Amino acid sequence: MRFRLQRKVAPRGTADFVLPRYRVAVFVDGCFWHGCPVHRPTTFGGPNASRWAEKIETNRQRDRRNTAAAADAGWTVVRVRECEIRADAGRTALSVALRCDDRFREPGREPSPCRAPRSSRQ
Repeated sequence: MRFRLQRKVAPRGTADFVLPRYRVAVFVDGCFWHGCPVHRPTTFGGPNASRWAEKIETNRQRDRRNTAAAADAGWTVVRVRECEIRADAGRTALSVALRCDDRFREPGREPSPCRAPRSSRQ
């Protein structure tokens, strides 16, 4: 599956990587900066505590805006969290590949030849 890194998929929206053939845009979100529900800090301390909470909330709002803009531009958006990749990179990659397969199998389209078992390839 061919991919491209750091491609703009909407105005002010750059995906971490895209699979252009399938029109799938993948955004990889760091747990701290994007407010992972499992790994984000529940509270911030220190003199800049409110600034950090505001920064992460602003990032989450931007993520929602970019997801909607990319979807409006015809991309299937996949958001992956840092912790998912650390836990099982293979499973995460497979979930992205399956989204590509789903995208490729839209009405009137045949399954992707690259997803066929090796024995059936010629």
